[in-house]
Amino acid sequence: MLETTGLTAFYGDFQALFGIDVRMQQGETIAMIGANGAGKSTFLRAITGLLPTRREQVTFEGRPIGGLPADVIVKLGIAMVPEGRRLFPSLTVEENLLIGAYGRRTGPWSLDRIYQLFPVLEERRSSPGTALSGGQQQMVAIGRALMANPSLLLCDELSLGLAPIVIREIYRSLAQITAEGMTVLVVEQDINQALAVASRVYCLQEGRVTLEGRPTELTREQIGRAYFGA
Repeated sequence: MLETTGLTAFYGDFQALFGIDVRMQQGETIAMIGANGAGKSTFLRAITGLLPTRREQVTFEGRPIGGLPADVIVKLGIAMVPEGRRLFPSLTVEENLLIGAYGRRTGPWSLDRIYQLFPVLEERRSSPGTALSGGQQQMVAIGRALMANPSLLLCDELSLGLAPIVIREIYRSLAQITAEGMTVLVVEQDINQALAVASRVYCLQEGRVTLEGRPTELTREQIGRAYFGA
């Protein structure tokens, strides 16, 4: 479904990614782990058109999409749950959700489906999005991305700043989403959480892939060495 080949990314003259090769099959849940500054969020930004890349470096469903505008990429079927939620403070919960549907892609996800997945959002549908708790805001961010009816869902640091009990609830909802065949890429600093949900894992360090494999086949020593460079 998604493949990056020799993917590079820059912030001005600073190179942040160095030849990243990643492959995702339809229906997989891939985890990308690494410390702060490893390049995980940069990788997502490059895929979604928020950073310039060469066209052939990113392929989605057989089509080269590197460097395409972000709105075009969303319409092709890639949606992202950004780090920090990034809700619109002037809009209600429901209005924030509806923004996700602007591309008018057809699919199974609608307001009713989002409210079934996250009943608390229906209760708070008329509240300002930023008046919710951190966990509820994360639910809105996930719901907004699903409203785009993507084929590929990118999740950037779902657990950031949330209490453990809330993280478990968020990841339970993710399990419901993936059970319906959604392809998901999860970027996480929380190694245990990432390994628990992933069929395969990639580890980044300083903009390079240092480890790739199935969680059941990787030792803690291998993961630690790839993560910390020890």
